[in-house]
Order: sequence, then structure tokens, then C-alpha cells
Amino acid sequence: MFKGREAKLNRAIFQALALKGPQTIYEVHKQIRFQKGLRRTRYGNVNKRVRILEEASYIKKTGAKKTKAGFEARVYELTSKAYLALMLDFVSLDSVLSEADESIAATILGALVQATDA
Repeated sequence: MFKGREAKLNRAIFQALALKGPQTIYEVHKQIRFQKGLRRTRYGNVNKRVRILEEASYIKKTGAKKTKAGFEARVYELTSKAYLALMLDFVSLDSVLSEADESIAATILGALVQATDA
């Protein structure tokens, strides 16, 4: 999720939703524009990224919010999968393995085996 051209914007979207909780795309866009290197990010790019992240099950729609313009805007929040992606971005694999007991290691191994079969 944090590789390639979209990595910086994905990380910014995840951080905005993690820090402020469920938000509309417009609110996420406003927060992203305050970050260094993303000041000129367009709303359409954030909108597209959020929709792609929703399809990949990193973000889910939690409801709708009435806007000042009078229409309903979707409200999004992070899924557990997104929180895991954020944590794995900050924590090294060595530290995870040193803290994991046998049952956690077996769960991680099972997920990795499933991922390679897909």
C-alpha cells in the first residue's frame, strides 16, 4: 500500500482518517493540503484514491453527512486492514517477530501462505 506513485497520498489519507476519525472526502482533502509536499493535491486525486482504497477494503463507508451545500456526502473510516498497514509501515519485521509468541506467529504464517496462494 505504501509503494509506488500513490504511496504518499495513501499514507496521508490513512493518517488523516486515523487521527481525526471518520470524515468525508472533502474533510480529508482539506487536511492533506496542510501537509508538506501535498499542498497542491487536487480534490479529484483524493477522491479517486479513497474510492480505490474502499474497493481494496482499506477504507469503509460508515454513513452520510449533510453538507452546507445541502447534499449527502459519504463518511469514511479506516478498517483493521488499514491500521495494520500503517503499523507495518512504522514497525520493523524483526521487532514483530521478537514480540510474537507461537500462536501469533502461526496466524501470521497462515495469512502469508494464503496471500501467496491467491
